[in-house]
Amino acid sequence: MVKFILTKELGRLARWLRILGFDTYYYTSDNMGTLIIYALRENRVIVTRRKRVDDMKVVVVETNDVRSQIRELVEKLKLKIDESLMFSRCVICNEPLEKVDKEEIRGKVPEYVYISQQEFYRCPSCQRLYWQGSHWGNVKEILKKVLAGNVYS
Repeated sequence: MVKFILTKELGRLARWLRILGFDTYYYTSDNMGTLIIYALRENRVIVTRRKRVDDMKVVVVETNDVRSQIRELVEKLKLKIDESLMFSRCVICNEPLEKVDKEEIRGKVPEYVYISQQEFYRCPSCQRLYWQGSHWGNVKEILKKVLAGNVYS
């Protein structure tokens, strides 16, 4: 599976790529030398809005809108979106999520969520909790439209 490193102007896209299950490092420094070293060492594709990053092979995203950016990446890299990997990474830390026993999170999520959901996941790094809420369907619907070319509908 493709791994990415995104420059600091693409924070929303980094979050979306993580939601889609891609290992995505969000690089917020201006030190391009370190970015290139990290990309080479980790075998990551650099994604940026900058027109030139030394002589590295990069994917330059031309659009500003995150939905259009997703579509651009899918087209340029021939990405395949695997729904089974969606919501498998922390959108903040990029760490793979771990399933957690429901009893462990009692009192740590709203009561309605605790009662209505059966499966919960935790980021091992930041301890953020995740569950399959309404956002799951919303993301799938947005993605379906984006991949069909209906970016703004």
